[in-house]
Amino acid sequence: MTIKPRRFSLEKSSQTSAESSMEAVAPFELAALTTGNTHGKVVLCLHGWLDNAASFVPFFEHLQETNSELVNDYQFIAIDWAGHGLSSHRSSDAYYYFTDWVDDLYQLIESQGWQQVILLGHSMGAMVANLFTAAFPEKVESLFLIEGIGLLPLSEHPAKQLRDGILSRRKTRMKSRHQSLESAIQARLNVSDLEYAQAELLTKRSMKQSDHDKDDYQWLSDPRVRNTSVIRYSQAEVDQIIANIECPVTVFYGDKGFESVQKGLSHWQSTYKQLQSYKLTGGHHVHMQDVASLARHLTSHLPATSQS
Repeated sequence: MTIKPRRFSLEKSSQTSAESSMEAVAPFELAALTTGNTHGKVVLCLHGWLDNAASFVPFFEHLQETNSELVNDYQFIAIDWAGHGLSSHRSSDAYYYFTDWVDDLYQLIESQGWQQVILLGHSMGAMVANLFTAAFPEKVESLFLIEGIGLLPLSEHPAKQLRDGILSRRKTRMKSRHQSLESAIQARLNVSDLEYAQAELLTKRSMKQSDHDKDDYQWLSDPRVRNTSVIRYSQAEVDQIIANIECPVTVFYGDKGFESVQKGLSHWQSTYKQLQSYKLTGGHHVHMQDVASLARHLTSHLPATSQS
């Protein structure tokens, strides 16, 4: 069994007249990597901000190398979020509102006819998974969060949040370039807790070599994903969203991960209806670093489905 590439087309539309008529546009695609039983229950793997589907490759490889029962029973699908990796970018007049990733997730699930899925989200992907599960509890069987919990609440200065968000749009940078893949890998290492092999995996899926210049590499991610959010939910709204999650929730955090995750566990411990947590060995990308422990815990939480 191998890791296979896949692409999903989503129905997107655009406003084309003053009368607000809607007209279908070219397919908007989410790229993905998959492994496991193609007839099994779907586990959607959702990466973090400025990462991509390769974030889950070490986990997928571990499942295959150990002949895990999970790959016999489940279909694992790691997507590239819009504006990341090999997925489509939003149209030129659009921005990356957090709720639009929730909509992308909803459209993906609906387009494939999946009645229920299991969500495994890392960092930003965990937060999108939280928001989706609260809005569509009937679509999610169980929720697994890696180094991410709850949502980022509104600052105490919403007017400044709005101002900073709008100004950041005016300062959207051009895509940065590198003269070699190695240079890009080193740049990624400089701003993360990743080990070299992990940074290499993510960078290779995030870079494109110029067709005209072998010494010209460009990031594939849309520069607009770096824009500051123009609006966030208040703390009270976040608490209400979390309270609306009905399914079992399991949080994995690294012993060297973000302190905010452990603070979030304390804050929302009694807000989630069914919550468990496990400490793994590693940093913010602990799902790439302690794959054996992650696989062991998932195996204990996901029932065998007896599908083949």
